[in-house]
Amino acid sequence: MILVNIDYVPEKEISETLGLVKGEVVQTKNIGRDFMASMKTIVGGEVKSYTDMIKQARKTATDRMIDEAEKLGADAIVGVRFGSSEIMQGASEMLAYGTAVKLK
Repeated sequence: MILVNIDYVPEKEISETLGLVKGEVVQTKNIGRDFMASMKTIVGGEVKSYTDMIKQARKTATDRMIDEAEKLGADAIVGVRFGSSEIMQGASEMLAYGTAVKLK
């Protein structure tokens, strides 16, 4: 599956627009990560466990978006965007979305 964050696929022509596709996941923190994160605020620096958690959430959301596009018979997803929001304390949503298209 071709994924681009622009509205076209370079050197390809879009033959059909299939519609909006999305993937989402709600990810929660865990006590172990929270403890280590609180220790990190004392000394500063990257909280790698949270970075890894966000990377995994983004991958899961992207995979789910691709699955939805494949069910429509898409060759690519254009205009790919990501969004995130806090659902409740300790839980965040990651959303991936774009437009599924068929290419000539």
